[in-house]
Amino acid sequence: MTEMLKGIAASDGVAVAKAYLLVQPDLSFETVSVDDTKAEEARLDAALEASQNELSLIRAKAVDTLGEEAAAVFDAHLMVLADPEMIGQIKETIRAKQVNAESALKEVTDMFVTLFENMEDNPYMQERAADIRDVAKRVLAHLLGVELPNPATISEESIVIAHDLTPSDTAQLDANFVKAFVTNIGGRTSHSAIMARTLEIAAVLGTNDITERVKNGDTVAVNGITGQVIINPTDEQIAEFKAAGEAYAKQKAEWALLKDAETVTADGKHFELAANIGTPKDVEGVNNNGAEAVGLYRTEFLYMDSQDFPTEDEQYEAYKAVLEGMNGKPVVVRTMDIGGDKELPYFDLPKEMNPFLGFRALRISISETGNQMFRTQLRALLRASVHGQLRIMFPMVALLTEFRKAKGILEEEKAKLLAEGVEVADNIEVGIMIEIPAAAMLADQFAKEVDFFSIGTNDLIQYTMAADRMNEQVSYLYQPYNPSILRLVDRVVKAAHAEGKWAGMCGEMAGDQTAVPLLVGIGLDEFSMSATSVLRTRSLMKRLDTKKMEELAQRALTECATMEEVLELEKEYIDFD
Repeated sequence: MTEMLKGIAASDGVAVAKAYLLVQPDLSFETVSVDDTKAEEARLDAALEASQNELSLIRAKAVDTLGEEAAAVFDAHLMVLADPEMIGQIKETIRAKQVNAESALKEVTDMFVTLFENMEDNPYMQERAADIRDVAKRVLAHLLGVELPNPATISEESIVIAHDLTPSDTAQLDANFVKAFVTNIGGRTSHSAIMARTLEIAAVLGTNDITERVKNGDTVAVNGITGQVIINPTDEQIAEFKAAGEAYAKQKAEWALLKDAETVTADGKHFELAANIGTPKDVEGVNNNGAEAVGLYRTEFLYMDSQDFPTEDEQYEAYKAVLEGMNGKPVVVRTMDIGGDKELPYFDLPKEMNPFLGFRALRISISETGNQMFRTQLRALLRASVHGQLRIMFPMVALLTEFRKAKGILEEEKAKLLAEGVEVADNIEVGIMIEIPAAAMLADQFAKEVDFFSIGTNDLIQYTMAADRMNEQVSYLYQPYNPSILRLVDRVVKAAHAEGKWAGMCGEMAGDQTAVPLLVGIGLDEFSMSATSVLRTRSLMKRLDTKKMEELAQRALTECATMEEVLELEKEYIDFD
């Protein structure tokens, strides 16, 4: 039966393909007494062997797509599967208690997990607890005859359907096969949306219940431009979606002609168009889309894709690769932004009532807890600085004293490296991300000490509106064009310019086609966005007259009281059709 859904258009593109349901299956079971314990042991052996074969395939795929180092986690899983002591205890439990293999597996693996988790002074053994839990789930699934979903094994054109997608889920998606994804929750600024735009695949998020409406193998049509999703579309609807896909491909081809063009408005004013990245691999997309800089390198993915804190040398190689890959163009590297919704299994952070307003980002870096991790990252960045044009940015700054402390640590590490005879560039700009209203309000004071501002609108909007951007109930408050947000942006840009500094934006608003004319009018210097939005934005800017945009922005800032009024006003100046 054909069903139509509407969600949040999160990443442009149109696709029609079979559904791949990325939903955890029900692994519940009952403990059953058995007479034939040999048969239960044989079932266990078969499940162990199937799990081993499956993990070997996943590991091989991970090596191809993510590299040998990232695939190491699967080596640990394979070791657990081959552990004679644990397997021996499971079989002994089957025999001694005469229970089914599922029950014995759970009893023994739970015991090992608890044992290792309690070894608080041994992080390695605590990591093994997570490995055992994952492996036990896989073996249990085989015992129950249930298939565990794994996005890394998708090998035909598919549309991934999920409640939500974690960064590690999206990192495993192969854009050659995954043509789109649709989720129950999320919005344009969620990590899954940002990853979709990086991978250049269509995404519609926030549909509420698509996982309950779709079965594996159903045909699904997705339009990431309009947010429309059709389950089991008619032939006529499929033809419409394919035509929309072809029209979008044609539009992209036109934008591609602007790859090497300068970013200038109709009246010749230049703006810098940069791209946001998460890994060195993303640099190829930045260059292919004609970006003039990297405006945000989210270094936390280095930490999230690792089994332990990345070493100074590992980080140096990653930063060097990005700086060299950009061929002398500027690269803004944001220091580690862990916390909030980004956790590290090997870094024990306190459990908090509201982690988005808690111990995260620079707050961790300048604390005793994160000081050494921060110094390691800064040393790696300073060493890499000789390979390109490095700009260092501190995230989540609320106080001038926080910036001064972070800058002081940077200066200390620079002095140490120079004393060791290590070459460091002498033209590194150091700035802050403006995402806390307190910093935006005090921008005139910060501007005297920083080299630049980059406005992180994803968080700035949610903090200004006191509304969680991932909460569907208050999503109506996520308003980039609200006059309050525009006034904060205007304040930051004016403060930077008064001190001869530049102001950029690395939040999703920078690539929002409705926001761009307003930001041009406000005088924002640098726009950093998903690489796939760069050419479209360059095309739009070529149509804008700076003087008219300044008039639009001034009227929006002084005459408008609501977002709706701003949007109505913009129609007088821009024809988006």
